Amino acid sequence: MRKIEAEPLSVLRTRTSYKWQTYPADVLPLFVAEMDYPLAEPVQQAIIGRVLASDTGYVAGPEPVADAFAGYARRTWNWQVDPGDVRTTTDVSVAIVECLRQTVPVDGSVVITPPVYPPFFELPLEADASVVEVPLLLTGTGWQLDLPALERAFARGADALLLCNPHNPLGLVHSAETLRALADLSAKYGVAVISDEIHAPLAYDPRSFTPYLSVSDAAREYGICVSAASKAWNIAGTKCAVMVASSERTRLQLDSMPEEVSARTSILGLHASVAAYDDGGPWLTAVLNSLAENRELLAELLSAYLPEIVYRPPLAGYLAWLDFRGVGWGGDPAAVALEQGRVALESGLKFGRQGTGFVRLNFACSPEVLTEAVTRLAAVRAAPSDL
Repeated sequence: MRKIEAEPLSVLRTRTSYKWQTYPADVLPLFVAEMDYPLAEPVQQAIIGRVLASDTGYVAGPEPVADAFAGYARRTWNWQVDPGDVRTTTDVSVAIVECLRQTVPVDGSVVITPPVYPPFFELPLEADASVVEVPLLLTGTGWQLDLPALERAFARGADALLLCNPHNPLGLVHSAETLRALADLSAKYGVAVISDEIHAPLAYDPRSFTPYLSVSDAAREYGICVSAASKAWNIAGTKCAVMVASSERTRLQLDSMPEEVSARTSILGLHASVAAYDDGGPWLTAVLNSLAENRELLAELLSAYLPEIVYRPPLAGYLAWLDFRGVGWGGDPAAVALEQGRVALESGLKFGRQGTGFVRLNFACSPEVLTEAVTRLAAVRAAPSDL
């Protein structure tokens, strides 16, 4: 089984990205969603090739990445995407805002489902809409969308739903049955669904992931998919995302966006994404093998050193949602982890009220770094303190 090894800390600390420039060198940064693995060679070569060709101007159009994304979707999820229905922009956050501007009236409302990716609280405001929170349900079998509560929000006049599929920070992969039920509610009340599927290629079992637009005619009528290669292939800084429509209604919405939305796509990001979708599969499989081992290693480490923490291994992605409430570190355990353990985690408070007492941990690192992080946290718990 091939794996990709994370780069050593001495190399990682030469990176200039946010992850490696935010904290001093004595802090282990396991917060922002960026992986510690070297780039896939096809992606590297695609970027280098465009630079060597001095091909760093404006994009000519979405066609290369539209074809590549459609091919990847067909091979991976058996989702038939017409490349003509694909548009591009800089990143998924921009894609969400621009889609909301087309689907939600000024002073309209957008439903989000916390605990959820922190920008979801802000992106509707950027589109001149308000936020309606319908928290996920935690049942005996795990997290899930609260469909009755969503229907109540739709009936009260919500204009759109931001769907996180798979759901960050939980690594939750929504079932096809749940998505079909959601699509029926969307059609019943005329509510747009913007499905953020950026983590989809990181599902540990690709067959478990269901693209929202693939589930029914109702989903295709009111839904728009936004995605990117940036999370799975670790190329967020290259700036290219896709938006996919599958109905006359949603095609018109994408085509009504200002021309600049597409023009802001990076030509380097476009070619990097094409390489990822077309030729980056073996690298991604190897990375997922490494992540799967770290996912299990984290469970073992927590069981051994911090058994009070509740951890449900994610079904997709490299982000662990950890319940620290049994440890007694207060409402923001990430602050304690940083100050006393020198481990940077993402504060659960950023993900909504439901994140009080939680943290998000990025385990896309070496097993040695992950082990060091957990042992540091365990040492904080064992040491006398004023917590």
